[in-house]
Amino acid sequence: MYIEGKVSIIVPVYNAENFLNRTVDSILAQTYENWELLLADDCSTDQSRDIMSSYTDERIHCFYCEKNSGPAGARNLALHHATGQYIAFLDADDFWLPQKLEKQISFMKKGNYPFSFTSYEFADANAVRSGTVAHAPERVGYEEILKSSTIAPSTAVLDRNQVDTALIYMPEKVRLEDAATWMQIMKTGITAYGLDEILTIYCRHKGAYSGNKLDAVWGKWKLYRNVEKFSFFKAAYYVCVNTWAAVVRRL
Repeated sequence: MYIEGKVSIIVPVYNAENFLNRTVDSILAQTYENWELLLADDCSTDQSRDIMSSYTDERIHCFYCEKNSGPAGARNLALHHATGQYIAFLDADDFWLPQKLEKQISFMKKGNYPFSFTSYEFADANAVRSGTVAHAPERVGYEEILKSSTIAPSTAVLDRNQVDTALIYMPEKVRLEDAATWMQIMKTGITAYGLDEILTIYCRHKGAYSGNKLDAVWGKWKLYRNVEKFSFFKAAYYVCVNTWAAVVRRL
């Protein structure tokens, strides 16, 4: 059904002309070469599409949303075309270190892990690394993901031989679509395993969708209330715990 050992890398693109080259180049520099890159443009109004089409590597494939669908819609479009055993996500403004896939796939094979993630370092919009690191814990299950948004999308890899592809499709029109996806996977009993090594650089910049802190808190509230169907007080508890964990992670 899937090509064994192949990694399908999914990158949603929206007005990413300032950093898309850096992101794609970090994939081209990977020491693990059995991959395909699925770029899904979400109706960009800048030069993102031109940048996407400028790459001639046969492993790179471009797809285009018919209407603006948000990060989840773009990722789902790409996932529909994925052929690899492994699904990896990378945001268009982040980038990987060269041994990211090699080390992470080896880690997953050695432990027979269905779902893994890595530590990451924060950087600014110019990719200047800050020295602030979000370390990956040893493992994360459903209860842990409720309390802390530990798994950054750009660090995640899933093995479709062990995780149903239907669970990887992200709910659309949900503010924290990645966290919602991890939750729907983990509710089946699947655990994610952390590789505590900096292999991803998470770039923060003005205008980033994930950078609005108040919006993020509101998104967590709606996630717990509308998606997880928690009571008012249970949702409030997890919003507080999760928000505090996010503050600590950035110290």
